Amino acid sequence: MKIHLPNGAFLGNIDQFLNGFDPSEPDKLDITAVENWMWLHPVALSMIASLALTLEKGRVTCPKIKARSGHYLERMGLFKFLGVESGMDITEHDSSGRFIPLTQIRNSEDLTRFITEMVPMLHLEPRQAEPIRYIISELARNVLEHSRSDNGAILCAQYFEKSNIIRLGIADTGIGIRASLSRSHRTNDDLDAIKLSLTPGVTGTTSREGGTALNAGAGLFFIKSIAVTKHNFFVIYSGNAMYKLLKRKDENDGSFTLNANANLDRHSEKANMPQWHGTVIGIDISLDSTDEFNALLDLIRDTYGKAIRERKENRYKRVAKFE
Repeated sequence: MKIHLPNGAFLGNIDQFLNGFDPSEPDKLDITAVENWMWLHPVALSMIASLALTLEKGRVTCPKIKARSGHYLERMGLFKFLGVESGMDITEHDSSGRFIPLTQIRNSEDLTRFITEMVPMLHLEPRQAEPIRYIISELARNVLEHSRSDNGAILCAQYFEKSNIIRLGIADTGIGIRASLSRSHRTNDDLDAIKLSLTPGVTGTTSREGGTALNAGAGLFFIKSIAVTKHNFFVIYSGNAMYKLLKRKDENDGSFTLNANANLDRHSEKANMPQWHGTVIGIDISLDSTDEFNALLDLIRDTYGKAIRERKENRYKRVAKFE
């Protein structure tokens, strides 16, 4: 495999970074990089780290990063995952509320620690932070339950105070969205599967509309909806397909609609991308409070509360069945 570290890999231009990925020769990873300034979105870091975990020690080659921004890669823990020496000597300041380095999530305990670290980064009141915490937790939990990835999920995040934005990336090298959904739903290709996964009520655990008490199939829809309300980018990449939500344009009256059909959102899509065995999700979340953002958080909170109640009821029913 080959991957190139460019000057910039933001969600807005992430297509260039993804197209630079070469999945051939999967038993090794060769990394190249520009020599001057670079900045990579957390989703790019999560992808690279997840690839490294699929390889035996010593199968990653990476040049000495000369760009000053290479210190960012060191502090985010990329070189530890690659198993190579960066040659950099940096002072590690407290990351609390500013960023979360690359983190491997293999079980519920790992996920709990990540979510605990993430909450201060949201810089929101508890009532606003809880729905976002819930969604990120659901996305990672879905990887653990459905991806069949031997290495779990890789997550990292960074908060930008000036713009009040949190950027987050999650990647796994599991079976991918289409294979996961195929147990309960028929899809034509990877792009069709991605769009279906963004539909509320669709989950790979059942063909039942609305999901089940244990999996309502709303996590991806809600995270996309947050991006819509905040005029942010959202990217999902699996197999040979990518769906990228573009910044929406307001209607003349200032209103907007949350679309259950991902085709109706302003987006770009590609079905000829380099093959990614697993799933990659990247999102930017503006944290400035607006009426529409608060209304969506209320909806997510209500859905979350309902899901928790249904899970408890389902658990009690199982216990009663065996008493």
